[in-house]
Amino acid sequence: MIPTIRQPLSLTLVYRAYVVLFFVYLALPLLVVSVFAFNDSLFPSLPWKGFTWNWFFGDQRPMIGVFNERPIMRALNNSAFIAVFVSALSVCVGTTNAFLFNRYNFPLRGLLYVLMLLPLVIPGIVLGISILVFSSTLANGLEDGMGWDIYALRPGLPLVILGQFSFITTIVTLVISARLQKFDRTLEEAALNLGAGPLTAVRTVTIPYLLPALVGGFGVAFLMSFENFNTTLMLVGSDAPLTIAMFDRLKEGSTPLLNAVSLLLMLGSSGLALLMILFQRKR
Repeated sequence: MIPTIRQPLSLTLVYRAYVVLFFVYLALPLLVVSVFAFNDSLFPSLPWKGFTWNWFFGDQRPMIGVFNERPIMRALNNSAFIAVFVSALSVCVGTTNAFLFNRYNFPLRGLLYVLMLLPLVIPGIVLGISILVFSSTLANGLEDGMGWDIYALRPGLPLVILGQFSFITTIVTLVISARLQKFDRTLEEAALNLGAGPLTAVRTVTIPYLLPALVGGFGVAFLMSFENFNTTLMLVGSDAPLTIAMFDRLKEGSTPLLNAVSLLLMLGSSGLALLMILFQRKR
């Protein structure tokens, strides 16, 4: 609808009803999950049996809380560990890629750019299977031929980090490239004219300009890594991250404990996104 053009009352009402229903459709499942995280029942369903904090702080079974459930906390630590490493690697490589594709012309540049974007259109589970088959084949070949048993090529946290990095770095590259394209190259030239070396000019002029994109790319990478399921499922070993641990719990039967974990994840993701927005505005 165009605000400057007067619309019939019926069309306006239909449009507003559509907008309200759309946001209700998005928010209602999240609201239901949040509410049943406080239900004093072993099942996340009606009838409502009273308010309780046990699914967060309880220390006695069967109503043991998130913060006292060691497998869940261990999985949370694994997810945070993976997300930090993936985010750091993605920002470093993404920054390099952004400079490479924005500053230099070289043979097969277009082909390499398309190959970089390819992981975005491949289903996550297919990407995970491909990485697993390749790494397992390589690991078996090295073990049989050279006697080397490389742990990083076996299912586990290192392989999960490499698998997530393979597609998350593409998104971070696009975020940083969008910022770099707006940079005025004459600022670097001015620094060079004042006696700064090329690396010093980039470090003192370009990188501070890119800082909002670097922080934003790190935040996006962290959230994508933390919630990733399809690719991680194919590459995980005995140390499961949170998404896989929740999936395994769900196969045994849903409890309000999973609702409590989901609520904490929603609050954490929202808080991180809000911090990123505030940082972008300050910059």
